[in-house]
Amino acid sequence: MESWGVVAASLAGGLALLAIGGEFVVRGAVGVARKFGISELMIGLTLVGFGTSSPELAASVAAALAGSPGIAIGNVVGSNIANVLLIFAIVAIIRPIPVDAKALQRDGWVMLAATAAFIAVAVVLGEVSRLTGAIFLAALIGYVLLAYAMERRNPPAAHMQAAEAQLHSPAPSPLWQSTAFAIAGLVMLVFGADLLIGGAQTIARAAGLSETIIGLTIVALGTSLPELVTSVMAALKGRSDIAFGAIIGSNIYNILGIIGVTALVQPIAIPADLLARDWAALYVATLLVLLHANTGGKVNRYEGAFLLLHYAGYCWLLLA
Repeated sequence: MESWGVVAASLAGGLALLAIGGEFVVRGAVGVARKFGISELMIGLTLVGFGTSSPELAASVAAALAGSPGIAIGNVVGSNIANVLLIFAIVAIIRPIPVDAKALQRDGWVMLAATAAFIAVAVVLGEVSRLTGAIFLAALIGYVLLAYAMERRNPPAAHMQAAEAQLHSPAPSPLWQSTAFAIAGLVMLVFGADLLIGGAQTIARAAGLSETIIGLTIVALGTSLPELVTSVMAALKGRSDIAFGAIIGSNIYNILGIIGVTALVQPIAIPADLLARDWAALYVATLLVLLHANTGGKVNRYEGAFLLLHYAGYCWLLLA
């Protein structure tokens, strides 16, 4: 077996490449989009949402192709739980998060519906087939088109989407440099995912843990780094409102986009050790963030601490 130093280096290198590669993809794509006159609103709705979820996509596709469905599915489930109970909670503790009521009504319900559909498919069918993946992707495209149409008629919400795009400074202005940034980011994502999955599989075997547990924890936390960086940066700049859209959008992309694309590449069997505990944590986390967002027009520090406490409890149940 490889030494722990080699395994740790593989994990750390994979996570670093995924985080840097995801940011390169976003910056390069934003630079290209602005060169072609694409609006900040559309950039925020599509390129930023896809880009910050690209580490999860690379890791899940690599895991599915490597025959590790526990990592592929656990990564998405764990990332969505961490997005709400960890990242969203940290941002709320740094600075209370104001909530746009109209964005909540649309995006919140889409996130809840996508989560419920994912759980139903997993529990009832026991796998995510190519047909299901295609349906999820079609639903994501429909959501983006609906959101774009609604945002154009609602300037305040549109400004929030544009502000999210502006958090990611584009690559240098010449078109070829922006394109090179995006391509370099994609290459880093591919190599980073391969290193991460290899390291995660080795740790699972050596520690006697299932790949699903590794996917729900180490892989999920690692691939959530872009959401953490984006959201904390927004909060420190006094734009904690952006964090709400970033987290909700990421959870929607993770289910409809990442699971959809991964299933099209390689149908995924739901691992038997992904338990009711994990599906319940995913659904309860989704309900909790919507409940807190619906009270008082903002998520305050106490509610953030409450969410963080739930995450600590979930991790304890996983590893106990």
